[in-house]
Amino acid sequence: MLIVKLDEENSIVSIEPTGSLDVKDFQAAASTIDPFIEKCGRLNGLIIHTESFPGWDSFSALVTHLKFVKNHHTQIKRIAFATDSVIGSLAESLVSHFVDAQIKHFPYTEFEKAKQWIIS
Repeated sequence: MLIVKLDEENSIVSIEPTGSLDVKDFQAAASTIDPFIEKCGRLNGLIIHTESFPGWDSFSALVTHLKFVKNHHTQIKRIAFATDSVIGSLAESLVSHFVDAQIKHFPYTEFEKAKQWIIS
């Protein structure tokens, strides 16, 4: 499951996985994010906040996740990974070559620092 919070004032979405990700998680995230992007043009940032990455519950969930990234990465200015998972540093060094957004990794406890980086 994903907890999706939209901070309209700062144009930031925070996503917090609470278990293995499934197809419905990305559909629910899009139903929150897409109307805001349609109204405002783009997001200043996205914060993925998780102590450790929970993975996907199926191959379909992984494919849906990749499609979500493909459909949204040009509409997001910055992506912060606030996580103690290795996925954060991997994303900063590898994924940044495949998406338009700037990517930065922060420790899990530095959610507010990640938010300030996006706002700055």
